[in-house]
Amino acid sequence: MAAPMELSCWGGDWGLPSLHPESLTVMAYAKFSGAPLRVNTINNSWRAPKGDLPVLVSEDTVISQPAKILNFLRKQKYNADYELSAKQGADTLAYVALLEEKLLPALLHTFWIEAENYCSVTKPWFASRIAFPLSLYLPGKMSREALNRILLTKGGPPLYSLTEVEAQIYRDAKECLNLLSKRLGTSQFFFGDMPTTLDAFVFGFLAPIYKVCFPRVQLQEHLKQLPNLCRFCDDILTCYFRLTVSGHSPAGQDTADANLQKLTQLVNKESNLIEKMDDNLRRSPQHPPRKLTTLKLAAGGEESSPMSRLSP
Repeated sequence: MAAPMELSCWGGDWGLPSLHPESLTVMAYAKFSGAPLRVNTINNSWRAPKGDLPVLVSEDTVISQPAKILNFLRKQKYNADYELSAKQGADTLAYVALLEEKLLPALLHTFWIEAENYCSVTKPWFASRIAFPLSLYLPGKMSREALNRILLTKGGPPLYSLTEVEAQIYRDAKECLNLLSKRLGTSQFFFGDMPTTLDAFVFGFLAPIYKVCFPRVQLQEHLKQLPNLCRFCDDILTCYFRLTVSGHSPAGQDTADANLQKLTQLVNKESNLIEKMDDNLRRSPQHPPRKLTTLKLAAGGEESSPMSRLSP
């Protein structure tokens, strides 16, 4: 009997099982290959991420990063690529590299760098899944890591300013989407009638762009002009995750939007409260330490001393 496997990952919303591209990729591959994973989603608890998510645990083995998790599942005989030819295997590696080079920077920018998207959607959503006070820190950390990752790959010569970098990453992302659309054509999946590793990666990258309701939707608008890619995402959600194309009923979407708005206000209030506390502490008068009167005791006594924003 195979050892039980548990996957810790970010949860979902907007009709997605996860909003996190890497988590979504692993979850999709597990569905495609039939791997029996028990999924544990981060949900406002101290099981918050101490490292990169997703993380797979099987007995004493702990694995992170999607590529390593997928390799481990293949070794456990859960292989979605067993019918692929050598050329198709090489094509898979090439297209995954293309996704990470061309599409991932724009995806990170949309979620974590675009100010309006980050403040109104990304920050409050992720903060709601993390216990206080870590919820005030971790989203900002994840945003800084996303920016560093973008600049590491796109910030060198000849692109020096952030504006130039932003323009280039969206051009690259749209070109990547066009290539994926042309490669998929009218097929259900990228290599025929059965989904493979490439389908898992493409779904993991595209579905959050396609489904999350952001105020700034430059990349989403381009994706929606490619109906075969949208159909690809909808089919996987319907067939493998048993989710409807819309993800929410109209009333359910209204409720979700209202809850998100309340959560945004709450997070902002908490941030303002922390800032006010800091200001009060800085403005408070600094008194020199008082000299304590020495008491002569027959037996010696003891003094008591008092005890104090995420990775993709």
